[in-house]
Order: sequence, then structure tokens, then C-alpha cells
Amino acid sequence: MFGPLVAAGLEGVDPDSGPIVDLGAGTGRGVLAVAAALPTADIIAVEPSAAMRAVLMARVGSDERLRQRVTVVGGDLDAVRTPEPFAAVLAMNMIGHLDRTARKVFWTSLARRLAPGGPLVVNLQPPSEAVEVMETPASAVVVGRRRYLGSGRAAPTAADQVTWHMTYRTVEDGVTVAEERVSYSWWVLSEAGLRDELSVAGLHAEHLGPPEAGVYIGRRPAGR
Repeated sequence: MFGPLVAAGLEGVDPDSGPIVDLGAGTGRGVLAVAAALPTADIIAVEPSAAMRAVLMARVGSDERLRQRVTVVGGDLDAVRTPEPFAAVLAMNMIGHLDRTARKVFWTSLARRLAPGGPLVVNLQPPSEAVEVMETPASAVVVGRRRYLGSGRAAPTAADQVTWHMTYRTVEDGVTVAEERVSYSWWVLSEAGLRDELSVAGLHAEHLGPPEAGVYIGRRPAGR
């Protein structure tokens, strides 16, 4: 569903009007979706994590067509140096890393740099409020003889914050050969909260795809 939703969000975007910016690009899933939807677009992929950025660089570097039009930037929105307005922005699976104050700055800066009518594609990951989440499988990938499994649980730590506790296991022949645990803070945001915050920044939000997907498209109205 990810690729089709990104393609739907970018429908009508003129790739000659400015770069497509993927904020929190991770290992490049969004970059590939943008590249497929807009084959001539200039793409700026922004990722603060050095580990994820290394995978992203390897993915881009292995494809000559991507190498010609994808710029990988370490850091955040402020690290994007181009003076051009952004034709579109992806902010997938990243907004929970920002607290309320940081989000206000983020939305305001983003709205200022987004071209009039240009779409912001953003999603909200559960939970939408600070509640406990029981251990839940998150990923399972088989590579060669090994299975790579991820799971996570969350515990509330503030009125608008949870801490995610993730476990990553490597399994071969039914035996766990490696295990790593990671914890990080995540600020929760409801749909109503997202709409209110975007509205304050001058962006109008609506659902993109089925409501259960939790994906939204925000736009700065033309002329503003």
C-alpha cells in the first residue's frame, strides 16, 4: 500500500517546479516510491541516522538512474540548502520523533518552503494517545539461511509520550544467534491534533487513502 499511496499523494505534481523532499528517508523506501511515481524528479532524501543513511546511500549508489537525481543529506529540514520551493514533501514514519514545540517549528518552516499547492504526505503511527502497547511483531525478513525478526512494545511516559522498546532477533535453524534491544521516545499525535497543528501553519489536511492507513495530505492553498 505504501507505494500506491505515495503515488496518489504526488499526483499532479510538476517535477520541474522544484525538488521532492523525503524527510526521515530511512533506508530509502520512500525514495524508491517517489522515483517510480515521478521518473524525472529531483529528489532530496534527508536522514539523520548515520546507520540508515549508509543503507540509503548503498541503495542509491547501486542504481545509476537514482545516482543522477537523488541527493542524500544528513540532518533535518534545516540541512536542505536549496533555495527553491519544494514541489512536494514526504514525512513518513517520522513525526513522532518531534515533541509539540519541535513540531510547531517544523510545520511553520515546512509551510514556508512548500510551493503553493504542493502536497505534504505525512502519516500518523499508533498509538494516537499515551497508552500501553503490548509486544507486537513489527517485521520479519528472510535473507539466505537467516530470519530477521523485529517486535516492539510501548509504555506511556508522559501525557503525550510513550517509550518504545524494540527487540531485533536473528534466527538460524530455529536458534536465536543474535539479539539487540533498543528503546526510544515517541510523541503521540491524534488526527484532530494533526489537523489543528497543520491549520495553524497554514496547511489544510485531508485523508489520503483509507482512513485506517493513517496517511494524510496537507497543502498550502494557492495564493498563500
